[in-house]
Amino acid sequence: MKESVWDYPRPPRLEPCSRYLKVVFADQIIAETHRGYRVLETSHPPTYYFPAEDVCTEFLKPASLKTLCEFKGQASYFDMEVNGRSAKQVAWCVPDPTSAFAAIRNYLSFYASRVDACFVDEEQVQPQAGDFYGGWFTSEIQGPFKGGPGTRGW
Repeated sequence: MKESVWDYPRPPRLEPCSRYLKVVFADQIIAETHRGYRVLETSHPPTYYFPAEDVCTEFLKPASLKTLCEFKGQASYFDMEVNGRSAKQVAWCVPDPTSAFAAIRNYLSFYASRVDACFVDEEQVQPQAGDFYGGWFTSEIQGPFKGGPGTRGW
């Protein structure tokens, strides 16, 4: 079944996701879960969040970047080093989320564009264009998507 990102709400909605989610970097599974959440927001492919206990957090170290989402709260970012490879600001979490997003406290999300591969079930996702958003899109998600050049003002 196809989902249009234009049917997603604003403000965004948080929903549990029992699908198999996986992140791979430097030949290492960094995160995998059936206990994730996804955030659905108008014009964006879903953003997936993993419980910290389902992430190999030993590969992550805090980065200096912090951003503020008007809906979720302040995000803290992480760099990653695995098997001699590194990636900057590859993941983020919202340590003190707003009440609407309290369920993702201590959950982490990953930029698909900054790791080697991310999967929803067995399908490798495509990253959302641009550096600002971290959405993952699969064949069941339809755009157009915000994030690429010229779309920031949508």
